[in-house]
Amino acid sequence: MTLISPTVPGLDDRITGSLIGAAVGDALGGPVEGYSPEQIAERHGGRIRGIVGPWHGEDWRTARPLAPYHKGDGHVTDDTLMTHALIRVYARVRDHLDAHAVADHLVPDLITTPRWIPELEAEALPVQRLFLAEKWLVTRIHYGHHDPREAGSGNIVNCGAAMYMAPVGLVNAADPRAAYAEALDIAGAHQSSYGREAAGVFAAAVAAACVPGATPAAVIDTALALAKDGTRAAIEAVAGVAVRHTDFEPALAPLRAAIAPFDTVGPEYRAPSLAARRPSRVHSVEELPIALGMLLIGGGDYRRTVLGSVNYGRDCDSIATMAGAIAGALGGEASVPREWAKPVAEASRLDLHAPARELASVTREVFARDRARRRAHEDALALLTADDAR
Repeated sequence: MTLISPTVPGLDDRITGSLIGAAVGDALGGPVEGYSPEQIAERHGGRIRGIVGPWHGEDWRTARPLAPYHKGDGHVTDDTLMTHALIRVYARVRDHLDAHAVADHLVPDLITTPRWIPELEAEALPVQRLFLAEKWLVTRIHYGHHDPREAGSGNIVNCGAAMYMAPVGLVNAADPRAAYAEALDIAGAHQSSYGREAAGVFAAAVAAACVPGATPAAVIDTALALAKDGTRAAIEAVAGVAVRHTDFEPALAPLRAAIAPFDTVGPEYRAPSLAARRPSRVHSVEELPIALGMLLIGGGDYRRTVLGSVNYGRDCDSIATMAGAIAGALGGEASVPREWAKPVAEASRLDLHAPARELASVTREVFARDRARRRAHEDALALLTADDAR
């Protein structure tokens, strides 16, 4: 038996660090989502170094284009709501998931059970907080009765599926290839093209971060080994810039320049181009490559990685969610600053530890089932090849 050193995070610790890390990154990025690094610095008198309030202050209820969402003050966004919803599906199924699990469990959860929505400061059905690309799940599967495996086709291509795939990487901890395959299957209900690919690669990156002794460079290598088409090219381009920096400040413009050829949204995040978010084999979502780039620049340190992601702007709540999940898996719960985690849990009225405990329990059950399935396969193959041994 190989024992894990006390200084190396164990499975439960990595799961907790990843999920809390994702939620904290989400909450830090939420209030500045959609803005440029320059706008963020002007609004806040410099770079963001922690939890900040709404962009429009006390006018958040009516200020456009954000109303009626209270983004800021430690409130998590839909990234965390969807992540926790997926964990609830794992808690019901207690095994690997596929697109049919989305139809059978995730969609009903989104449309039938009111939950506390931090940005609305009220109980509501989760679907009422989701944006159109995520509401697509409900439209296509619940109302349209499409095959869940193909329901993502036709949706706008974005990071909507990728943003909540951390649990898939954690259930497949230290097995990136399995995480990639499972996430692609699940995400087929939600996304297509490079949006679906990002979901698979993000889950693989989280799984790779759970490998004992993993480093940011090893996580990137794993992502590159599995990623296809534009997603792979975008990660390679961003990583090539990131390795030349150890601080996010001078890297902000070069990182944007590196991802720009692969990003269909265009320079104005709130005014996307006519070609935006369409299926393509040469493009990539912006969020995942930038999250991986910030992981490299931050050397895997949670604080540096997430602050770089937040100050990048644009879709920075999702960038920081992904970066926080990977950095949290690398370093465990202790890597996530408590001065951020505690206020986020309190402001969002969420027990951030409960989903982690549930997923850790499920992960151990799934691992036991996988081991039994592997042994049954080995026994069957041994019988099938018995003549070869004679």
